[in-house]
Amino acid sequence: MLRIAAGRVYDPANGIAGEVRDVCVQDGKIVTDVPGHARRIDARGMVVMPGGVDIHAHIAGPKVNAARKLAPEEPYGGIVPSTFATGHRYALLGYTTVVEAATPPLAARHTLSEIRDTPVIDAAFLVLMGNNLPLFELIRSEPARVREAIAWYLQATGGYGVKLVNPGGVEMWKRGNGNVTSLDDEGPGVTPRQVIETIATAVHELGLPHPVHVHCNNLGVSGNWRTTLDTLRTLEGRRAHLAHLQFHAYGGRLGGRPRSKAPELAEYLNAHAELSADVGQVMFGPAMTMTADAPVSAVLRDITHGRWVNADTEAETGCGIVPFTYRERNYVHALQWGIGLELFLLSRDPWRLVLSTDHPNGGSFLSYPRLIRLLMDREFRNEQIGRVNRKAMKRTVLLDDLDREYTLEEIAIITRAGPARLLGLRDKGHLGVGADADITIYDDDRDDREAMFAAPRYVIKDGRPVVEDGELREAGAGRLLRVGAEYDPSIEPTLEKLFEDRYSVQFASYPVREPWLLEPAHTVAAEPR
Repeated sequence: MLRIAAGRVYDPANGIAGEVRDVCVQDGKIVTDVPGHARRIDARGMVVMPGGVDIHAHIAGPKVNAARKLAPEEPYGGIVPSTFATGHRYALLGYTTVVEAATPPLAARHTLSEIRDTPVIDAAFLVLMGNNLPLFELIRSEPARVREAIAWYLQATGGYGVKLVNPGGVEMWKRGNGNVTSLDDEGPGVTPRQVIETIATAVHELGLPHPVHVHCNNLGVSGNWRTTLDTLRTLEGRRAHLAHLQFHAYGGRLGGRPRSKAPELAEYLNAHAELSADVGQVMFGPAMTMTADAPVSAVLRDITHGRWVNADTEAETGCGIVPFTYRERNYVHALQWGIGLELFLLSRDPWRLVLSTDHPNGGSFLSYPRLIRLLMDREFRNEQIGRVNRKAMKRTVLLDDLDREYTLEEIAIITRAGPARLLGLRDKGHLGVGADADITIYDDDRDDREAMFAAPRYVIKDGRPVVEDGELREAGAGRLLRVGAEYDPSIEPTLEKLFEDRYSVQFASYPVREPWLLEPAHTVAAEPR
């Protein structure tokens, strides 16, 4: 039992914005009260928030492990930490829940094994389905059965949601047909638009807690904002979440120098309540690009001329990894940095545009405190704007001295309450009675929000203090978060035949059945529509 006494509480999901009050914990949950003999943390003068929720990161699975092997030395080794260090470092920042954003179904065992090795944090993973050849066959011949196939894949892998990466485009590129120029390009028997429409509709009908999570076609390409806008229009009327929107907000001519189209995309997002996104903010310094969008990695390799990995995952996706460094004097890198800030500052609904760096693609999750300071401290932000490539800043609205400064309540939304709501995690991201007792307590440093968010005084996980006085005290296991989606068993013979045609793995051997990988887990039920 625990009483956090007299802290200034920010719990946006329950309409609490800076009220001085107690938060009580018993048996790993938030409760209304605890007896007088319960342990007491005196939080007077401190800020109390729910534990952080990272909606989009890359922390487990074969691509992450390959990145560790590719560049084990500093600084890159620090950008892609071990499983143990990942859990510890997230906890030391006040984060208690993280989503691994892209796992091929065939690699689920590997991802689950690494999630099991990652201490403290609860974790889920999204299952890649945007370049899955058996699903393409169904989209072409029996689109009504795609819903059952998706539910089967989720059950077979222990996954939480559905991820589309460059839908249709990776397979098109692997076949030597170039990159997507239009959502109506005919690729491997289906168009990107067919993939997006059919799978988004299936996810909507299944009632998965998190909507389809889309990494649009043409990531990083000048002029790609048109593809992004076309994707948004294609998704209109269905719930959908766009990953790392910053990387898809570039104007200009194909192959030319990019410019910002963040205002146009922010306006569209603001006007459509069914759509959400995370930003994918670029932060200057070392990064590690790792993506199922293999064509992007091929381009980055040509830019860096350094070490890289590009791999094919049979019948399901590709994978590319390139060590990378973002430099503030580089025009393109500075523009990327600026576009991310534009998206944050132009967003009118912090519940639907949430914080991410697409760790480690845009920068490490360890840079979150600095990003928070950029959002909260206008003077600091303008000072940083003055340091970066001037020509790039002229291509944004940042030189207009935007006066917006995020409040502590808004930070609590974009790092906690918003991601939890978008993920459909009803027990996360808030401090209401019955919620998981995941809590972060900060010293209220008004002069340096970066220092404040870099070193919470206490972090409580499932009711247990795991960080005290800024030091890790306990590092127990986190939980797997998975979805419960029912499917019609009649889909299995159809899939088995497709497996015989496409896979080297037998159908019966494909599903994850090892109890030590799947249990214990918290299953969030789908609500079919």
